Amino acid sequence: MRKRLGIISLFIILFISFITVWNYSYQTGKEEAYVPVENSKEYFTIPSESEVFKRSKYALDYSNMPVDENHQRSMKTYYKNRAFYGAPPSIPHVVEEKQTIGDASCLQCHENGGFVEKFKAYTPVTPHPELVNCKQCHVAQKEQTLFKTGNFSVVTGPEVGVNNALVSSPPVIPHHIQLRENCLACHAGPSAPKEIRVTHPERVNCRQCHVLNTKATVDNMQDFMRKIEN
Repeated sequence: MRKRLGIISLFIILFISFITVWNYSYQTGKEEAYVPVENSKEYFTIPSESEVFKRSKYALDYSNMPVDENHQRSMKTYYKNRAFYGAPPSIPHVVEEKQTIGDASCLQCHENGGFVEKFKAYTPVTPHPELVNCKQCHVAQKEQTLFKTGNFSVVTGPEVGVNNALVSSPPVIPHHIQLRENCLACHAGPSAPKEIRVTHPERVNCRQCHVLNTKATVDNMQDFMRKIEN
């Protein structure tokens, strides 16, 4: 008799457990999938990839553009235009003094790009057109009075095509993305260096597959960090 009551009690317990779990799963499934993100910080932060989504309307156009092999840029010229690895590109052409901080005149050419007959080259597209104080970071290449030669050593930038985690995995991002959140600015379009031109610009969500290589970024930045000596 006790054995029979034990078996019946076990089935009752299993049945109640099943009803409890099923009811919890059913109620959870009825909840809203969208969960609003509440900003608990005192300051407002911009998602690191927000810019590429803002400008994704040109992504499909990029994939349909023919490649101009006679005027395309390369990584050699890409790094030559920087004082050191990670530095913002310098201005390789004459800039009138009136085109200075606070003016949006640079955007006339660098917001959407285009072919410049004078230089026989395509204008690089800025990844951050909302920052109009261009000369705050980008200096002219040939300053005659303000800047002098320094002791900065040239640091070799990351090589292309050797930073995949696995043989068939997508390449990682070998540089920091501060001010370079819009990946398409450098990796798509006629002004993109041929070695890093993406084959699928229409897939706008770049960081869904390509992750940051923090180690490579930190190691390269060590050369520019102040060392504390005891």
